[in-house]
Amino acid sequence: MAKSRKRRAAHRYRPPASRVRAALLHGKKQARAALERRPPRTGEEAAGNNGLLIAEGDSWFDYPFYDVLEELEQEFDYDVESVAHLGDTVEEMAYDTAQLSKLASKFQKIGGQGRKPRAILLSGGGNDIAGNEFAIFLNHKSSGLAPLNDRIVAGVLEDRLSFAVMSLIGAVTELSRKYFGVVTPVLLHGYDYPVPDGRGYLGGFWVLPGPWLEPGFRQKGYADLQERCQIMVEFIDRFNELLAAIARRPELPQVTHVDLRGTLSNDLAGNKYKKSWGNELHPTEGGFTEVARKINAAIKPFPIPQ
Repeated sequence: MAKSRKRRAAHRYRPPASRVRAALLHGKKQARAALERRPPRTGEEAAGNNGLLIAEGDSWFDYPFYDVLEELEQEFDYDVESVAHLGDTVEEMAYDTAQLSKLASKFQKIGGQGRKPRAILLSGGGNDIAGNEFAIFLNHKSSGLAPLNDRIVAGVLEDRLSFAVMSLIGAVTELSRKYFGVVTPVLLHGYDYPVPDGRGYLGGFWVLPGPWLEPGFRQKGYADLQERCQIMVEFIDRFNELLAAIARRPELPQVTHVDLRGTLSNDLAGNKYKKSWGNELHPTEGGFTEVARKINAAIKPFPIPQ
C-alpha cells in the first residue's frame, strides 16, 4: 500500500551523519526515528514559493534521507504532497484499489483546502523491470543472440507498461478535473543509464537491499561491466522512447516527458560514475539534485495557479 506523507516536514533538514550511521547499525526503526527527529518549520521557510506539486511514484520519489522530491523542496522551493512509496510498480499505482484510493484522498484534501498544483509528477517503471525477474529480458551471452530479448522487452514495455502508464495518467487527470476544475500538467521521467556493478543499498542493507541488475546479468553470462552498461543504455533508451511516444499522443497534451538521460555519469573510468550513482538503481544525493534540476526546468513553463 502506498503511504501518504507531507513532504514539507523534511524540508531543509538532514539528521547529522553520525546519528544516521549509529541508528542504521541498530536497524530500520531507530534509523527512521533519527530521520524524523527534525525541528518544526514555520513561516516563510514552509511557503513553497514555486508552487505545489503532487507526486506518485517509486523510490526515486521515496528514498531514505534524500530523493528527487526532497531536492525539489530544498533546492527549488516547491511544496510537495506525495503518495510515492519505494518498491511500487507502475501497475500497482495504476490498478491497486488501495493505492488509487490513497491518491484520490490526497487530491480531495488539497482541493478541499482551495489549493491547486502546478504539476503532477509520476515516477515509475523501474520496479516493473529490475529485480528478481530482470534476467528474463536477456538472452544468454553464449547463445549468439542479441543481448536483449526483443520480444520480451517489447511485450513488457510496449504493451504492459505503456498501458499502465496511460491508465495512471488517466486517473490523475480525472482527479484533477474533479477536485481542481482543470487539467493539471503531468510530468513523466524515464530514469538515466545505471551501472550494474552489484552494489545494493548500504551494501545490501535495510529497506532497499538490492542488487537489482547484476544477478540477472551474471545468470545470463555477462561478466564484463562495460558490456552490461551498454545493454542498459539500450534498455533505458527504449523505456524513454516509450514515455516520449506517450507524451506525443494528441489526446494527452497535458503530458511532458522529462528526459534525464545524460544527467548522471555512467563513466567507468576512475569510478567516476560513483559520484552520480549511490548503487545500481539510485543516485547519490548530488545525483538526485541534478535530476531535480532537470525536473524543475521542465516545470518552469507552467504557471503557478492562483
